[in-house]
Order: sequence, then C-alpha cells, then structure tokens
Amino acid sequence: MMSVGISSLSAYVPYYRLKRESIARAWERRAIKGERSVANTDEDSLTMAVEAAISCIENADRQEIDALYFASVTAPYAEKSIASTIAVVCDLKDDLVTSDFSNSTKAGTGALNAAINAVKAKSARNALVTAADCRNGFPKSDQEQLFGDAAAALLIGSEDLVAEVVENYSVNTEIIDVWRNAGEKYVNHGEGRFSTDKGYITAMTQAVKGILKKAGKKPEDIQKVVLTTPGLKDNAAVAKKTGFIPEQIQDSYMLQIGYCGTAQPLLLLSAALEEAKPGDLILLAAYGNGADAFLFQVTDQVRKIQQKPSVRAALETKRTLESYSRYLSFRDLLETVPGEPFRTFPSNSAYWREQKGILRLYGSKCTSCGQGIFPINRVCPSCGAKDELKEVRLSDRHAKVFTYSIDNLAGRGDDPVVVQTVAEDSEGFRYYLLMTDFNNEEVQVGMEVKFTFRKIYEGGNYINYFWKCRPIRNGGDQ
Repeated sequence: MMSVGISSLSAYVPYYRLKRESIARAWERRAIKGERSVANTDEDSLTMAVEAAISCIENADRQEIDALYFASVTAPYAEKSIASTIAVVCDLKDDLVTSDFSNSTKAGTGALNAAINAVKAKSARNALVTAADCRNGFPKSDQEQLFGDAAAALLIGSEDLVAEVVENYSVNTEIIDVWRNAGEKYVNHGEGRFSTDKGYITAMTQAVKGILKKAGKKPEDIQKVVLTTPGLKDNAAVAKKTGFIPEQIQDSYMLQIGYCGTAQPLLLLSAALEEAKPGDLILLAAYGNGADAFLFQVTDQVRKIQQKPSVRAALETKRTLESYSRYLSFRDLLETVPGEPFRTFPSNSAYWREQKGILRLYGSKCTSCGQGIFPINRVCPSCGAKDELKEVRLSDRHAKVFTYSIDNLAGRGDDPVVVQTVAEDSEGFRYYLLMTDFNNEEVQVGMEVKFTFRKIYEGGNYINYFWKCRPIRNGGDQ
C-alpha cells in the first residue's frame, strides 16, 4: 500500500510581539502570562500563508503540486478565492485544484484531511496545505491577550516523507461556544466553563480516545501528543483525561505566540517534528465544533527538516510592539491620522495582465548579454536587444541592500517610517522595493534581505498586494 504523509513543512510567526501586560495595563486588569504575536500593518492571513507556503516548497518540484488548500477564519475577502491567489504567488502551475476552508478553527486540519485523501486517491501527486489567522478578541477580554497571529504550511505527498499518516479520526459536535457573526470584528465566546467543558474538552477527549482505539495504540505508545488549545492549560486537561503525562505534551507556545486559530495545529505539528526522532509516533488533535485527530509515524527523512527549524527560528527573532494603542491601530480597530495617500490608480485589468511581475515576482534576463532586469522588460537597458529575454522567477532569492533612503514622515500615522530600498542579488538583478519588518537603526548598505509578499494599499475597493523586502532573520534564511 502507498504511504502518504508529510514531505515538507514550514511555519511563520510575525516579527512583532505584544506583551500581555501592555494590554492589561490599558484596561487596568490582570495580565495573563507571556506575550502574543502581532501581524504587521502590511500583513494579513493571505500574506502570512504565502510566507509559510513558499518556505515549505523551497526544495519541491512545483510542477508536481496538483492541489493547494488554504484554511482561515479571517480571510481578507468574504467572497473571493484566497487559495487561487496563493497558488499564483507561489508560482504554481495553472492546472491544479485550489480550495478554501473556513468557518471553524479546525479548518486547517479539515484541509489536511482533504490533502491526505487526494494523495491517497491519486488525484494529486502532492497537495500543499497552508493555514493562517489574525483573530480579534473583544477589548479587555481574555481572548484579546490569548490570541496570536501565525501561519503554517505542510506539503502532503507519497515520496521522501518525514512523517507517514498512520490513522485519522474525526468527531462532530454542535455547540454555540465560539462564533463570529457576518460583518463582526470580534470573536464571541459563551460562558467559560460551559464552552470549555462541553465544547473543547468533550470533543477533544472523544477524538483522542477514538484514534487510539482505531489505531490499536495506548497512550504510552505515543512519544508526543499535539493538542490545540484556546487557553494556557486547556490542553493539559484533555491530556489528563486521555491518559497522557505532561512530558508527552507538545509545548503550545501560548506564552510566546498565542492561540493562532486554524494555523495552530499545523504550527505545533511542525514544532513537534523539528524535535522528533525516527520511529516516533505523534498524535495531533484540533478543535472546532468537533475535533480532528491524526496519528503520524516519523521517518528517517525528518533530519532534513530539522536542519532548518522554522518554528524555533521564528521564536528567536522578534521585536516588541511597545504600545497597546499602536496594536489597535495595526488591527484597524482604532483610526489614526492617515498617511500620505498613494497616487496610483488601481486597475483590475492591469493587475490581471501583469500577474507575472506583480504576483509571481518575475524578472527578465537578456539572452544576448546576460543582464538581469526587474521588472520584466522587452528591451535590454544594457545592450539594447529587443525581445531576446528569458523570464525568471525571483521570489525565492536573497539580495543585499545596494542603497536606501529613510523617510520618517511618509508612512501611516501609526507607522510613519518608510525605507525605500534598492537591492541587488548575486546575478545583478536590481530591485526597487519598500522594506518591511525592519529596525531603522539597523538598516545599512550590504544588509541581506529576502522578498516577502505584503499588502501595499487598498484602492478600488480591493486589496493591492505586491512584494517588499525584509531583513534576513536570525542569521539564516528565515
């Protein structure tokens, strides 16, 4: 029988963190331990999912990815496929299946189930699953402190697997415990004990016990149990009810990241695999009006992903967002004085026509003299050759700052500093882009940067995305 499982994985955590005591101080209430991750002003669920997805498929053959599934309860559009955009930005082929999963925090594992089934049925050689969320808790609520922003991606296939799927199991429960009505910004919660006991703990306990029984395993057979958790210790209650000891529980990173919705199960699974040994059994369970559970067995190939641990690297590099009011403004929950408006006029047709340059980040290389040109240009500025070019994907390259300028007044009212950058890569391509996720005191000529897909501005009643550059994190390629 063909083995199906995870061949690659990656996680993304935004650069900014907000200490929970900063939130509590604003409302003169008790602080929950730790801090939470916060998406930058130019980030949303789509851009974070792209970041995780591109890192995940860095060494994969993109022509052999036949499906892309995106999961989120905070997609930037209420009606428009996000998966289709991500597929283009990742420079995948056009004849693939794209689908969006939403409305539940276990949408990420729902997409994972669909990907596993697609590969098992041989309707896809490889399926890319990516999930991301930026959820808002009501001001002064526990959820405002506990929520965090993040993304994760898994590549599901049948070759070179780092973890094979042993079994999966799901339960469905109907309960109004966590919900958000159409058009609302904040997540609603039912009474705490009722929601936790009758919703989360009941469904998760059923799913964990169910998959153990289905697989013929006992708790002591499992090396690591990954349980999504909306609170600091809710997963510990499930573990206790199902016979696991604290040493078996995967760190939920609730003190460093927070509850990141649909991305949490994939992110925590990635973290577990980064520390796993060949032969280990990992149990994953995720909640959301029911629960999904999976049992994975780690293979010898796990060492290849442990050389570049994405979760650990993301945790080690961060910048503290000092102000709670700036956090509110970053989330568009509090309006500040607007910055200088963009002078560009949006065009749906131009956006569609220039997809290779705008979304896929392609440039051209002159076949006559070898000059690299960005954006794509029919005429070589070096030798004058016309239409003698080869189009080249540039999104997965690194570059170094060639020159830059810092404008302290050009940005938004809550984020006024703008770094305009000219970067150059090893083949001589030069890029004029804005920089993001920077500390302006550290920007310098020669700084190594990578490209990241971000929001630019909103015009024409839709979001205009493009590429920016950002400093390399943690001395590596994160």
